Amino acid sequence: MLKQKNQLELNFSKYSELYDIVIKPDNFWRQLNDMVDFLFVYEELKDKYSSTMGRTCEDVIRMFKYLLLKSYFKLSDRGLVERTQTDLLFKYFLGYDPEETKLINPSLLTVFRRERLKDEEENLMDKLINKTVEIALEKGLIEVKNKIIIDSTHTNAMFHHISPREELIKQAKELRKSIYKIDESMHDKMPKKREASGILEDQIEYTKELLKIVKDDGRFTSLPGLKEQIDYLEETMNDTVIELEYSKDQDAKIGHKTADTSFFGYKTHIAMTPERIITAATITSGEKHDGKELVNLIEKSENNGIEIEAVIGDGAYSEKENLEYCEEKNIKNVSKLSKFVTHGNSKRNNSFEYNKDAGMYVCKAGHMAISKRRSGSKKNGTQVECYFFDVEKCKHCPFKDGCYKDGSKTKTFSVKIKNDTHVKQMDYMETDEFKKLYSERYKIEAKNAELKNNYGYGQANSCGKLGITIQGATTLFLTNMKRIIKLNQEKSKNIG
Repeated sequence: MLKQKNQLELNFSKYSELYDIVIKPDNFWRQLNDMVDFLFVYEELKDKYSSTMGRTCEDVIRMFKYLLLKSYFKLSDRGLVERTQTDLLFKYFLGYDPEETKLINPSLLTVFRRERLKDEEENLMDKLINKTVEIALEKGLIEVKNKIIIDSTHTNAMFHHISPREELIKQAKELRKSIYKIDESMHDKMPKKREASGILEDQIEYTKELLKIVKDDGRFTSLPGLKEQIDYLEETMNDTVIELEYSKDQDAKIGHKTADTSFFGYKTHIAMTPERIITAATITSGEKHDGKELVNLIEKSENNGIEIEAVIGDGAYSEKENLEYCEEKNIKNVSKLSKFVTHGNSKRNNSFEYNKDAGMYVCKAGHMAISKRRSGSKKNGTQVECYFFDVEKCKHCPFKDGCYKDGSKTKTFSVKIKNDTHVKQMDYMETDEFKKLYSERYKIEAKNAELKNNYGYGQANSCGKLGITIQGATTLFLTNMKRIIKLNQEKSKNIG
């Protein structure tokens, strides 16, 4: 059963005075405890618990506070509980008495994340941000009518991705080693390795030859351990026809920072006020286009009590649809046009997204065009931009049906350039108002750097969308609360 509590309350321990001696009033965790009523966590998760079945559970607010400490101090579940045994700051924040030694079993934290927060992680993130914005508004630290600055920051997945060829090489090597332990004479019977060629098809052919030799021998398929390796390698080889990346993190995807650099993981799309208070966030896989999240970020910010006068972002947010949406809502869209932004409404465009950093289109499978060429007449408005993709990747792409024709020597994606679509935005870009508003965009780049440098948000600490969303929710909550406490202190000094 889950009992409702406004806050975790300390018992009247004769050692409680230690907290006042050791933990000063200006300590962040003490101020956080005093400033936030964590009852909202209970309200969010109460439906995840039964009031009539099972034993009384650990307090949900305490479990959530454990997550905050875990996120900030980068500790394992076991390491977090072990440190709590001896750390008075941890005990204070979690609502334990100084002398208390009977803490939770670390496995409860895993259950809490995977079972209690499952399907609730995005709601929890929205709720956490909403709570911080509510506090900032109540204390007069930000205005209701405000501007928001938007951008995305990437987080590398916990596990790296590897190519199919690398996976085949690794598994083939492990199988050979296992076979040599049984019969070293098999060295002379193995096919000649083709690892140096760098071509996937060559590695597939080598794998087929290796499997044939091993199976024809007859001895190895009768051994359970080796049979599993053989079957697994054969399955992997067959999967290369439809899979292009392998990773333990199936939710992560390849994203491109520039034409030459990429990452494997997730994107966190953020909206914040010029006072550096985050008002909304969404998390997507790495290949998603930033501009597609503008509407989401605006609506979430409005739900959190912000009346948006202007939205400030880079060229990713200057798509025609975004400009039209902002115009309808009487919101100034302060984003610079990219000369490569296009506006076709073809259904095919749903499979290709523009990457503003690289100046290239990315297909549905996450592969970026390798070159582009422009043709047609600018004067007559018939210019077309043609993007060329790597045919070798298209041959094995799981989405090639209807996109790539077997045997084709090239794969291109063409878009018509409409020169007059952004005329109004081009005129606005020349105004002093636009230039003044756009000059504030640097603030969100500093916020992204803070998330990575101070909170380790450049690297996921668990696997999958659930893990990164919980990490993002706790990180953004702590970031906002630190900023709120600092702004509140500065306001108090100015009043004094």
